[in-house]
Amino acid sequence: MNYSNIIVTKENGYALIQLNRPDVLNAINIALMKELVDALDELEKEDDVRCVVLTGNEKAFAAGADIKEMADASTVEMLRRDMFSRWDRIRKFKKPLIAAVGGYALGGGCELAMTCDIIIASESAKFGQPEISIGVIPGAGGTQRLTRAVGKYKAMEMVLSGAMITAEEAKQWGLAVKVVPNEYLLEEAKNLAKTIASKPPVALQLGKEAILKAFDTTIESGLEFERKNFYMLFSTEDQKEGMKAFVEKRKPEWKGK
Repeated sequence: MNYSNIIVTKENGYALIQLNRPDVLNAINIALMKELVDALDELEKEDDVRCVVLTGNEKAFAAGADIKEMADASTVEMLRRDMFSRWDRIRKFKKPLIAAVGGYALGGGCELAMTCDIIIASESAKFGQPEISIGVIPGAGGTQRLTRAVGKYKAMEMVLSGAMITAEEAKQWGLAVKVVPNEYLLEEAKNLAKTIASKPPVALQLGKEAILKAFDTTIESGLEFERKNFYMLFSTEDQKEGMKAFVEKRKPEWKGK
C-alpha cells in the first residue's frame, strides 16, 4: 500500500499507521483522511491483522484540521464536501484501534484520537479543542466524544475556552488510559496491540461492538445486545477451542472462525 500522507506497516498480528505530514504537524486534510480510510478498509479485510495502532510523530499526533481547505468555504460547499462521512467510517472500523498520541492532539487531531478505541499518551501529549478561537466549534465528534470521556464540565471548559490539557490531566479525566515517557510511546502501544492481536478475532469484534453500543442506547438495550453477542460466540470454533484449552491447561490456537 503506497500513500503520500500516511505510512502503513504490518507486524506480527497488527498494523501501524503513521500520519505523515510533518511539515504541517500532521494537519488533517481531505487527502489524508481519504488515505486513512482506504488503509483501514484494506486492513479490515486482512485476517492476519487483528489490531491497528494509529500514531503521528514526537511533535504532533495531529495539530488540527488543515484550515486552508475550509477558510473560504460556504455552508453549501461544506455540506457538499460531506467531509465527516469518512470520520464515520473510522468509527465503524471493526477491529480494535489504538491511538498512540505524542505531542499535539488538537481540534481534528483530538477528535481523530477519540474515534479510536484506546488512547495511550506520551508525557509530551497535549489535548484540546481550540476551534472556538477561529470562530467555530468541533465538527468531527469533539463535543460528543469529549463529553462522554471527561464529563460535561471539563468538556465545557475545553470547548468554550479552547484550553489544552496535559497527558496527565487526560489520564486523570479518563481520556487516556496511560501516560508513558516519550521514548516508550510506540513500544507501549505495540505491546498492547500484540496482546490484543493474540485474542480470538470474532470475540474482539463483538466485544468492541458491545462496548460502543453502551454510548447510544439504554442500559436495558445494551445488556440485551451484550447477551446476544455473548450467545453468538458459542457458535464459533474459537469458543470451543478457548474453553477446551482452559480445561486442558494449554495455550489456545485461534482460527478466527
